[in-house]
Amino acid sequence: MCMQESLKHFLKLLVSSMLEKLIKSLETCPVVKRGEYNYFIHPITDGVPSLDPAVLREVATGMIKIMDLDRVDRIVAAEAMGIPIGSIISHMTDLPLNIVRKREYQLRGEIPVHQVTGYSKGQLFLNGVREGERVVIVDDVVSTGGTTRGILAALHVAGAEVADICFAIRKGYPDIGRPYKVLVTVEVSDRVRVVEQHL
Repeated sequence: MCMQESLKHFLKLLVSSMLEKLIKSLETCPVVKRGEYNYFIHPITDGVPSLDPAVLREVATGMIKIMDLDRVDRIVAAEAMGIPIGSIISHMTDLPLNIVRKREYQLRGEIPVHQVTGYSKGQLFLNGVREGERVVIVDDVVSTGGTTRGILAALHVAGAEVADICFAIRKGYPDIGRPYKVLVTVEVSDRVRVVEQHL
């Protein structure tokens, strides 16, 4: 049995009650209003009040299980909350992690990422991804798709091939211009309700 098959077999055994902790934590997390936007505050999406290692492990394990990691060269994750997820996945798969940062480093080949979300806009910066590499994008949540569309545009400029995209949580059904995978889909009103589980 090859290493990747062994890892998938191990993950299958590990995820028998997969996402139970994530779902419970989502359905009990607080929701605040930012203008017209219902914003849920959760450790996976905000790091507040603290990241539960068991929930983070569920998320990383679930993502590894559903992503296409065949012949992938690296993981790409956006600052800030893509970092813990990407780090755990990198640790479990031995794939290098590139973090799309909020800070400009002015390194050779640095690519600006224009980010427009439902509640903010800004600029991120991609470094270290080379032409011809196969990458996967991981992030905590997709609600408008603005950050991911920006990362996809930057990866296109870099000449990388995006093998897969995976989010822990989807709010609504945003279109990012290509297929992607999620662990759970939520609806947010005065509380969070998990309406779909994709594992």
